[in-house]
Amino acid sequence: MKAVIMAGGKGTRLAGIVHDRPKPMALVGQKPILEYQLENLIRSNVRDITIVVGYLGEQIKEYFGDGSKWNVCISYLTEASPLGTAGALAELRNGIDEPFLLLFGDIMLDIDFQRFYDYHLKKHSIATLFVHPNSHPFDSDLLQIDDNNHVIAWKSKKSISDTDYQNLVNAGVYILNPEILAPLMIGEKADLERDILVPNIAEGKPVFAYRSTEYTKDMGTPDRLKSVEADLRSGICRARNLSQWQRCIFLDRDGTINRLHGFLSHVEQMELLEGVAEAIAKINQSQFLCCVVTNQPVIARGECSFATLTAIHNRMETLLGRQGAYIDRIYVCPHHPDKGFTGEVTALKVNCNCRKPQIGMLQQAAEELHIDLAASYLIGDTTVDLQTARNAGMKGILVQTGECGKDGKYSATADAVYPNLLAAVNAIIQAKH
Repeated sequence: MKAVIMAGGKGTRLAGIVHDRPKPMALVGQKPILEYQLENLIRSNVRDITIVVGYLGEQIKEYFGDGSKWNVCISYLTEASPLGTAGALAELRNGIDEPFLLLFGDIMLDIDFQRFYDYHLKKHSIATLFVHPNSHPFDSDLLQIDDNNHVIAWKSKKSISDTDYQNLVNAGVYILNPEILAPLMIGEKADLERDILVPNIAEGKPVFAYRSTEYTKDMGTPDRLKSVEADLRSGICRARNLSQWQRCIFLDRDGTINRLHGFLSHVEQMELLEGVAEAIAKINQSQFLCCVVTNQPVIARGECSFATLTAIHNRMETLLGRQGAYIDRIYVCPHHPDKGFTGEVTALKVNCNCRKPQIGMLQQAAEELHIDLAASYLIGDTTVDLQTARNAGMKGILVQTGECGKDGKYSATADAVYPNLLAAVNAIIQAKH
């Protein structure tokens, strides 16, 4: 596996910090961010690395040399003048005969690159984009994907309006097939997104999203650089790598995240409970993932379509994103075993293994995100959630925001009870549960 790192950035927004060095040489702790990238690549056995340099590029060459210090092979391509985010790749394509990693040198990351690469090959993709939710989706390029993670639309941050969206952000980490670079002309400026990715997406080409919870964060502003430094000190960067076991706080949706209006069937009914965004932001800043697991029998009963449910969840993600919070993944059970509803969907009127208190949604999350369920929590507002946690060998936390235990069918006992989600999350993170 070969990697190309675009490291010619000047770091205008970090002028007070990196005025005397190229942006990828900004120090995080005691090392430049580019060195963390190199070490991450080495952990995934990537040892053939080309670094594209420009502004003050001699500093990068002097620091890393030929890579022998790290037991890797480093070569350099120097831009005599800035060629944009893709122009330099025209000169490299003839020397690349297999899919390669492309990184931008101002991103702090810790990724299982082999897992990423295997996904690219499995999808027979010509370009695979590393994507994730983040705390500032309103200031990010967002992607729209189908159920197969095929990218069907690219929304530039400049074009995002007040419409709802899925918090799915392009992280600036890619795997590209060399043939996708064919339109590039040597010596001419080119933009990776505008000139390569967006046209291929518009034509329906096999461009896929690799959805991951692993750590990737742009450190292009002073505030984000401080955030990266804090995450490094706390160990979050390394802990989020999917080669490591993950811990998760699973959340029920209705009555835990949003106000109860029965089961929601219209977008306008999605209204966050007080303190929920703050609670989820605290999870995001911790070593826990945050996933939603929700029974939605309204789908099987014909009272809400899959498209409307997606719109409801987009509203939820938009409302959370405006307050700096995000959900790592949403899992839904659309089934309902009881028949006799007008307009019901016969195919979904089944007994399944995903409808809580069954644990299918938790098992799916554990498989996809390498989650240790025994070290994780499920927070909900009914005894069904508590029984689900017990069935999965997890701790179940009850919040008193809904009609707790209204069904009376399950006799599970909560490991702890709190008045709302914020109190529950604070207790978990502070280990007071």
